[in-house]
Amino acid sequence: MFRSSGPILRDWYSRRARKPLIVRGARQVGKSTLVRQVAAALGVPLWEVNLERHSGLDGVFASFDVDRILRELSIVLNRAGVGRGSGVLFLDEIQAAPHAIAALRYFAEDRSDLAVIAAGSLIEFALASAAFSMPVGRVTYHWLGPMGFEEFLAALGEEVLLEIVRTYRLGADLPVTAHERLIRLLREYLYVGGMPEAVALYAEHRDPPAVAEVHRSITETYRDDFAKYASGADLEKLRRVYDALPSNLGEKVRYTRFHPDWRSVDIRGCLESLERAGIATPAVHTDGVALPLGATEDPTVTKLFHLDVGLAGTAAGLGPAPIEQLAEGRLINEGVRAEQFVAQHLLLAQPRDARPSLHYWQRGGRSTNAEVDFVVPAGSEVLPIEVKSGSTGSLRSLHQFMLRHPDRTALRLDLNPPSVQEVRTEVMTAEGKRPVRYRLVNLPVYLAGRSVDIVRSRPPA
Repeated sequence: MFRSSGPILRDWYSRRARKPLIVRGARQVGKSTLVRQVAAALGVPLWEVNLERHSGLDGVFASFDVDRILRELSIVLNRAGVGRGSGVLFLDEIQAAPHAIAALRYFAEDRSDLAVIAAGSLIEFALASAAFSMPVGRVTYHWLGPMGFEEFLAALGEEVLLEIVRTYRLGADLPVTAHERLIRLLREYLYVGGMPEAVALYAEHRDPPAVAEVHRSITETYRDDFAKYASGADLEKLRRVYDALPSNLGEKVRYTRFHPDWRSVDIRGCLESLERAGIATPAVHTDGVALPLGATEDPTVTKLFHLDVGLAGTAAGLGPAPIEQLAEGRLINEGVRAEQFVAQHLLLAQPRDARPSLHYWQRGGRSTNAEVDFVVPAGSEVLPIEVKSGSTGSLRSLHQFMLRHPDRTALRLDLNPPSVQEVRTEVMTAEGKRPVRYRLVNLPVYLAGRSVDIVRSRPPA
């Protein structure tokens, strides 16, 4: 299946000044498959070693002798000439041999001609607790998430619709038939999600109950992984918090929702572990006045999102739905799913060489009901985004935000065709009514991944 990360990795391979690459991301988002596809597309040998199966090699990597390491890998793989000529050395599950992470520095210094890629489903835990010298400045990173909506369309063979999504510009004509079919496919994606195994199965068989089985299998795999970095009471708490995550999507974090009797510090530790595993992502409150958004964020005020909308839906007990129900949109909690979809695609739209992040805004911090779902950088300005799962919805919170950012642009994502309007309204404040004026861009939710680029695009001549 097509992955948008493929061209990025092929470009990395072609660079003359190339450092070892660490592919980061949650388990089963397709890291290993991506590397294999890239090597095949390049037509070069792939020397793949799963260090979880060969953790005894940690001592070999600890020597930091690149020639010795390559000789040992030739023996393990029973292949002569590992590391000679063009090819990709792939160190999978690298966290199982932590000295291999440190040894990447010496590959960069001694064998800059050799393309080295590392990956690992639990690598974030190794990086966070490293008891060795990290190869700072001598490696590059690439973050891989679940498949996005465009990749989903490609997997389903929807090439015409894919081209429309990829090339749409503000003001361009969007055929009604294309919009209606994209809404139907959006609802299918909200159920299937973007985990490659689930997408591949759905693309071949269109079998929602079978997709649900894949979701449950992945969910249990994550639960099994917890024992690798937690134990005893901490393990049980982590599993309980993980199980509660789908019912807390898009909600401001209140620790009592996870368990009324547990200490906040324990629940916070569980959430941090889920973040390291790539399963949960927080959206952090920021006042949204200016860039960078992180400069005014408040890490004590957050809301949570899951790795994948499909996994979250099945874990929440929504169950498999027939194709007809997916098409007609008779899905409970569709609003939460729409917001989760947008969160995933705002993450996917960010540069892949640093960990992506999410921000949102709410008036007055913790105790208020005025909230803008997301705020993102858009060039030199801040773009507020409201998500609506239907064709209508109030914009009171957006008006409050735009009162502080007059004469700028805001974005609403809903189920309507694209449009642009000038908003002129009034907002009640402590000093009385105040006028608010701004440009509102309306885009269908399925364009969330390209929304910032579309908002900034010029209308076609």
